[in-house]
Amino acid sequence: MILETIRSPADVKALPREQLPALCSELRAFLVKSVAETGGHLASNLGAVELTVAIHRVFDTASDRLVFDVGHQCYIHKALTGRRELFSTLRQFQGLSGFPKPRESRHDAFVAGHASNSVSVALGMARARTLQKLPYSVLALIGDGALTGGLSYEGLNDAGASGEPLIVILNDNGMSINPNVGALSNHLSRLRSKPAYYHFKKWYRQLFGAHPEKRRLYRFNHRLKTSLKRVLWPSSTLFEDMGFTYLGPIDGHDLDRLCHVLEWARQQQGPVLVHVYTVKGKGYPFAEREPSRFHGVAAFDPETGIVKKSGGESFSAVFGNTLAAMAAEDGRVCAVTAAMADGTGLTGFAKEFPNRFFDVGIAEGHGVAMAAGLAKQGMIPVFAVYSTFLQRGYDMLIHDVALSDLHVVLGVDRAGLVGPDGETHQGCFDALFLSGLPGFTVLCPASFAELRSMLRQAVFRTGGPVAVRYPRGGEGAFKDDVSDQPLSCLRQGDDVTLMAYGVQINHVLEAAEQLQAKNGISARVLKLNRIAPLDMDVLSPWFQGGETLLVLEDAFGAGCVGQRVAAILAEHGRAPGKLILKNLGKTFAPEGSISQLEHRFGLDAAGVAETVRKAVGCEQ
Repeated sequence: MILETIRSPADVKALPREQLPALCSELRAFLVKSVAETGGHLASNLGAVELTVAIHRVFDTASDRLVFDVGHQCYIHKALTGRRELFSTLRQFQGLSGFPKPRESRHDAFVAGHASNSVSVALGMARARTLQKLPYSVLALIGDGALTGGLSYEGLNDAGASGEPLIVILNDNGMSINPNVGALSNHLSRLRSKPAYYHFKKWYRQLFGAHPEKRRLYRFNHRLKTSLKRVLWPSSTLFEDMGFTYLGPIDGHDLDRLCHVLEWARQQQGPVLVHVYTVKGKGYPFAEREPSRFHGVAAFDPETGIVKKSGGESFSAVFGNTLAAMAAEDGRVCAVTAAMADGTGLTGFAKEFPNRFFDVGIAEGHGVAMAAGLAKQGMIPVFAVYSTFLQRGYDMLIHDVALSDLHVVLGVDRAGLVGPDGETHQGCFDALFLSGLPGFTVLCPASFAELRSMLRQAVFRTGGPVAVRYPRGGEGAFKDDVSDQPLSCLRQGDDVTLMAYGVQINHVLEAAEQLQAKNGISARVLKLNRIAPLDMDVLSPWFQGGETLLVLEDAFGAGCVGQRVAAILAEHGRAPGKLILKNLGKTFAPEGSISQLEHRFGLDAAGVAETVRKAVGCEQ
């Protein structure tokens, strides 16, 4: 096995050229076997095998800076940089991250989990290198999907004009960027990717040297060549107009050509864009046929491609089905998503109402602003978006939605802890920033029944902007619908008050039972169905002041709902006697199952019960 001899990128460089195809085959087999056991991003990594090997043949990522965009295509990179034996812990608690993580390895240049920022980050690194007079190369590896995000063009525009030596590798595995067609295009593509072409260009530049007269002649010839090329091959000019030397498109599974092109790009003294086309899921038939299903997949049988565990009905599915039913009732209801139709449960809606379904690509800010335009003209847009990605539309939430008090509905999926994807994907900010936006109503269903009820309320009965936030996966033991009031008392008690919202209510209900059974502590349980607006009218029936109050949230501490509840009560002279905020504090939650993470932060029933015992001075 060649792969077993690869302990670092130096081993990749030392490998004889004729052994590289076998290495790529072994990497694919290793990848399928590993991800089948742990789950993870498979199709995107299978498509990037040769490209990653070529990068490590040409560059040294211990010093050269390789910036991934999104980062879900970094598995081969990790396997080649000394982490292959850790793949049994991929995306597990205290295990190997599924995304680049600098504290995990010096070969990971930058944290990556969201899209479209790689060129901007890489340009900053390139400028730092120039200012510090250091010799390393800087690369940004971006997929065609990330080019639907506007930030990528901001970065490309600045990078192209900067003149900085910088390599942008565009991994095109689905969306055509300025498609090149025809025999001339194919011929020029082949010509531009051959070593002889690079050697000729290098000789050509050296021929004219630094003499002023020769430089003027070179510039004249360059302008003439560029004008002629635009006439013959106009579709290639997008990136060149931005200031890049454009190379491609290159077959992303041809290792020899990739190595030649990357070596040529490395020698350039300005920005270069290498356009590589690859096949998503390459080498594994199930992933090639269904790349979307194998993009992010749970553990599966590698022989059949069948997922081993069925998660049952989910909040996402209930959301999508409910929204489709409402769209059938009212022609104003529209669905918007940002490249997440499957993940947000909107596949059925898209098939049933294609004219009212809008997938804006990986462009959450645009999605929010477009929804505002729909609402302004009398439609009822519902933007289904993961909590972690909604962060990218924050400015538009303020400027385009809140400022005009528009009836935009947000279906905030994956709210709270989401598990194996780790720090970049936990949905632990939306409850904080949405609650602080003027005019926003924020609803928090804890059951499928409440999600159906609250979504209907958001779409048809509540004016202004409304967010309905719900978790990943299925419901817990609480399956009732008490959503007709902003706050509900689920259990009476005299010794302590426990408060939560969303599915966290399951933990405080269980904790209350444990406290009563084991310690005789009587706990009242309050469920917030609406965390914004939140005022004294909502809280006054339940608080007289002096109570011991514990508020449970799978969110960060600063600006959390518990702080707001305490501040409102204190403002009206009914401050709790003892306030206990159970949340993430200032810590980003790592990889792990949701139950593992809740236990790690003391957010499960056992953690809540133990905290209450300590607060009231009760021995275990």
